[in-house]
This record gives sequence, C-alpha cells and structure tokens, in this order.
Amino acid sequence: MDLKKTTEKDLNKMLSDKRAELREFRFGLSGSKTTNVKKGRGLKKEIARVLTELNNR
Repeated sequence: MDLKKTTEKDLNKMLSDKRAELREFRFGLSGSKTTNVKKGRGLKKEIARVLTELNNR
C-alpha cells in the first residue's frame, strides 16, 4: 500500500478505521478475547505511518 499516492480524504478515513480497530483490540485484550498480541504493535505503526504522511502534506 503506497500512502504517497492516496488522497488526503482516504488517509483520514484509513486513520479513523485503524484507530477504531486498535480500540477494539484493546477491549479484546482486557476481556482476554485476543490471542494475537503483536497485532497491537502493527496497528500503532500503521497509524504512525498515516499520521506521518498527513503531516508531510
């Protein structure tokens, strides 16, 4: 996925989707429904990549 070629509107939508997914992941951890613990780190990195691209524009 190339973030440089996506539009700003798509980046904002992607950012809100990733944040919602991270929120669900955190609630799953507290309820011990989540087994893949490394997923949270990946989600945070993806959010950081999107925010970096938005700030560069």
